[in-house]
Amino acid sequence: MYIYKVAVIGAGAMGAGIAQVITYAGIPVILKDVNDAVVDRGLKIVRGIYQGRVDKGKMTANEMEQKMALITGATDYSGFSDVDLVIEAIFEDVSVKQKLFCELESVCSENTLLTSNTSSLPISAIAAPTKRPEKVIGLHFFNPAPAMKLVEIIPGIATSRETIDDVVMFAESIRKIPVRVTECAGFLVNRLLMPYLNEAAMSLQEGANPKEVDELLVSFGMPMGPFALLDAIGVDISAKVSEILYDAYGPRMKPAEILGALYKSGRVGIKGGAGFYEYGDGDGSAVQSMIEKIGKARCGFSVDRVLMPMINEAVISLQEGVASANDIDIAMMAGTGFPQDKGGPLHYADQIGVDTVLLKLQQLASEHGERFWPAPMLKRMVNANYLGKKTGKGFFNYS
Repeated sequence: MYIYKVAVIGAGAMGAGIAQVITYAGIPVILKDVNDAVVDRGLKIVRGIYQGRVDKGKMTANEMEQKMALITGATDYSGFSDVDLVIEAIFEDVSVKQKLFCELESVCSENTLLTSNTSSLPISAIAAPTKRPEKVIGLHFFNPAPAMKLVEIIPGIATSRETIDDVVMFAESIRKIPVRVTECAGFLVNRLLMPYLNEAAMSLQEGANPKEVDELLVSFGMPMGPFALLDAIGVDISAKVSEILYDAYGPRMKPAEILGALYKSGRVGIKGGAGFYEYGDGDGSAVQSMIEKIGKARCGFSVDRVLMPMINEAVISLQEGVASANDIDIAMMAGTGFPQDKGGPLHYADQIGVDTVLLKLQQLASEHGERFWPAPMLKRMVNANYLGKKTGKGFFNYS
């Protein structure tokens, strides 16, 4: 099925960014929200993205106007009858999304694909009350949508093979890298990223310096350190996702207390003017005061402390069939900026040795607790001499 026309529901920064990506590929878009003011703000965001390209000499002003002509603002469902695909990009509430998808079924063609940009909510639950759950699927863009190449494709229990294939083809047509992910809490990238971010927050509670931690991870090759990333994502969003993962996966995902403390205090990151770092006139004493109240024992920090949980979760996800080893690495490079020279967490594990990863996790578990308990697959691989590059076989073959 070729996608000739798309509707994006939600004209916030994410929805507007998605609309820009689609119009840049030459596909007409309806950008809908609750009132004209919100829609106009979304259209201004789209224009601003294009203006940035004009300012950099990547397109002409005339080309920008041609692209802007492809987008139409809306506050109702007029024009939805011939839409081939809808992307929902509203706030994270299952019941609200369910109501929206049922409304969409009544105004769209029976062939219209209904997709959700949710980063954590179950697609099967969103599709449950609809009449055509086979047409419902997750299409998770990463922020900022114009810059991030990855999209996660998440089928629900009832999603048809045809819908999966059509959405993968659409993602490729708008110059994105689609990775199919089996439905699970956090999907793939957030499931692997949160243990990394959460462990950084744990280390902060134990006396680590956030700037030093960020500098160490940038030196490793990450585009920014975990605390800068938490502030960029939004501490509020990270706190909510961490609770969802904890509810799904148990003790190994137990959220660091500082995440909830910052969220409750209103320090939500860059968008709020303060998070782990100050973006205004503050001196950072508020965060230090929260840490002192939490009062954790003092332990050292190493890059391994945040990388090993990410690798371990990648192995657990591979065990569970969430995605292939290759797709896991592609997703983490495209979705989080994991250094390309290290090839993604599983290629990196093969580089340093699967036996080394197992040993590091065992040592961390003895120092910090069961959240570092190694994935069973690691022990099986070590026992079978699947140690990575040094034996020619690991998560990948090197013969």
